Amino acid sequence: MRWRGKALDVLLVTAAIGFDVLTTWHTWGTASAPVVICGAFSVLAGAPMGFLRRWPVAVVGYLAGLLVLTDQLGAFTVNTVQILLMAALGVVAHRARPLTVSCSALVVGVTTAVNLADPGHPFTANAWWYCGGAVVVPVLIGVYLRGPAGRLPERDVTPDVLLAGGGLTLAVLNTWTDWDATGGPVWGTASVVVLAGLSLGVARRLPGLVFVLQVILMLLADQYFEEATGTCVMLVLAAAGVFAMRVASWLWTFVVYLVAVLAVAAFTAAMGDAGWQPTRVLALMTLVMAPVASGRYLRARQAASQAERLRRRESQQRALTQVRADQLAERESIAREMHDIVAHHVGAMVLRAGAARYADPGGPSSQALTDIRDTGHQVLEDLRGLLDLLRDPGKQPDLPADPATVMRQSAERMSAAGLLVELDIDPEVARAPLVARVSAARIVQEGLTNVLKHAGAGTWVRVSSPRRPAGWPSRCATAPHPPPRSACPPPGKGCGASANAPTRSAAPSPPARPRTAAGC
Repeated sequence: MRWRGKALDVLLVTAAIGFDVLTTWHTWGTASAPVVICGAFSVLAGAPMGFLRRWPVAVVGYLAGLLVLTDQLGAFTVNTVQILLMAALGVVAHRARPLTVSCSALVVGVTTAVNLADPGHPFTANAWWYCGGAVVVPVLIGVYLRGPAGRLPERDVTPDVLLAGGGLTLAVLNTWTDWDATGGPVWGTASVVVLAGLSLGVARRLPGLVFVLQVILMLLADQYFEEATGTCVMLVLAAAGVFAMRVASWLWTFVVYLVAVLAVAAFTAAMGDAGWQPTRVLALMTLVMAPVASGRYLRARQAASQAERLRRRESQQRALTQVRADQLAERESIAREMHDIVAHHVGAMVLRAGAARYADPGGPSSQALTDIRDTGHQVLEDLRGLLDLLRDPGKQPDLPADPATVMRQSAERMSAAGLLVELDIDPEVARAPLVARVSAARIVQEGLTNVLKHAGAGTWVRVSSPRRPAGWPSRCATAPHPPPRSACPPPGKGCGASANAPTRSAAPSPPARPRTAAGC
């Protein structure tokens, strides 16, 4: 359950004010307690709970001062303030540092002692027990909730809130009219009742501890607060059901069932019922069996739901694996077809070029045939690398050659084919990203190939790659003949393609001016 905005703060304020009105309304309208004054005290006691989540230490200090004030004035709100003070101390123990918790606990202990101390009456042992409980119990609960509250696999706290709210409502509504009949402080009896109800909120995380606590509170209520014993029996049954739902061991579940049966039997015997007839024993065992069986049923449903979620997850993973296997098979088929078609023709071309070279080793075409053979071999190597990548997408491809080396090799190859190539590469290009450098090398290769194809041998080509703030553009400037040095277009002034821009063709220009080859 996620609380957003101020909804939880408003709920805390409303619950605190309603709690005080519920416990003090029978005194409203008397001569010593006018309705306006009692209402004002209820608001003063409950309003600070809206700031409890943000400033719990400040709320503890405020409630401590209000406790002393209401005790001196003799207002009935003192009981509500004492209970709210213990709740605020629990929040401090849950959120604050140890030193802050210790100081807050000391303040709560002192103000509780002031509340219990009456002029002319000695401070009894029971009063000391009340002071200790008012400090130790909320601190232990707050510290506990700070640590193992996330042991459950699910993070939703809605069931915990519902259990705590239901237990508190049941405990308070069934006993609040008799809180002043125990002979002790009203706030002490109310604190025990509230603790018994709220403890169900942590029953899913500590089922055994909560069950033992409920049994102990039921036995204490049977001795000192008989009016609350029936309520405690219902809380014991609820704790037994939660235990059966959270604990997988059937042995421990059976032990809890026996303890619950004995506890309820002791309560029934204390009520003075005569005789233990078989039907009564069977009814008692069935009464305790109902929550335990419900808990085991809910556990089985949770286990089945978790198994179904696991099955669905595994089914989805198998489906994804099958899809990936189909894709890999398709890629391998494409790679095989590509190898059969392209590699066959390229291999035949390489073999024919090699045969022609050996047939005329000293002829004018020998160097061109050698270049064709070497280029074919390089194409076959690149093709094999691409096919390996298609067969195994997870394989890391081999690092390409240095792009600057690729540019120089392309320039040398085109120079051997008849072009007049001038290469001007800025040394800072080596610091460019690898992807940009590889793209630049490919653009230069394509540009030189287009120059040779469209302009023919004897064409002057200048390849420049200067450094620019926006990147490293690569350009190929051409002319029919080598122009004078002053007429050479400076790097970056001619039009062409760059490593970080789309390729575009140059417009026709007069032969006397440098022009950019198509496709550069």
